[in-house]
Amino acid sequence: MLWIINGKRLKNIMLIIIAAFFAALILFVQKQDTDVFTPIKQPGALSKVMTNQKHLSLTFDINWGDQQIPLILKTLNEEHVKATFFISGEWAERHPNIVRGILRGGHEIESHGMRHEDYTQLDAQRVRSDILFGREAIYKSGGERPDMIRPPFGKLNKEALKTATGLHQQVVLWSVNPQDETNPGYKTIVSRVLEHAGKGDIIKLHASDAAKGTDRALPLIIRELENRGYTFVTLKSLISDTQSKSNQMN
Repeated sequence: MLWIINGKRLKNIMLIIIAAFFAALILFVQKQDTDVFTPIKQPGALSKVMTNQKHLSLTFDINWGDQQIPLILKTLNEEHVKATFFISGEWAERHPNIVRGILRGGHEIESHGMRHEDYTQLDAQRVRSDILFGREAIYKSGGERPDMIRPPFGKLNKEALKTATGLHQQVVLWSVNPQDETNPGYKTIVSRVLEHAGKGDIIKLHASDAAKGTDRALPLIIRELENRGYTFVTLKSLISDTQSKSNQMN
């Protein structure tokens, strides 16, 4: 009789151990999925990723025009590089075929707001509306619902940051900005990027028609940085490398 009781106890103990093992396994798998596929949510605006790997990201802002973007996409395809595009909702509505083409090329699409308005000049409700309308416009144009946003003009204050964070949008800025939209010439764009780019950097470029020299600068940037041993990855892949660096707004 004593053996039967001990046997029952042993069986219960084994069931508890097995249940604990599977619970731990589920938590482990969930953590791996989160690390690989979900951007790290930071309380501040993401500007750079701290990584020991020689990875960096090319990002492009688009709000106007359709002449430069095919040239950019052609170069990225020829160089076998994937990038992240921050597009405005209004632009997405006007160019749904290009939106779908960006995704077919294996690139990421994130939000640049709806109407490209300066968030520091808007109240919280208008910022909220712009983010939500932009998100849905990108989705309806053939993209995916973005979970990252680059504020128009890169302008941000504490209220706008709080609003974006409340909508589960990771705010993304940059660490390398050659100011290609000012058209300094493609050689200057190249030299500015090469001077500052390194591990974990987020490079900000433009695929709007206002940036005339970016398409000529792009292959030179890619080839030289690859010659230096760097690999270009999408922003979400870069974030998954390790913890990210954020600009805190106190």
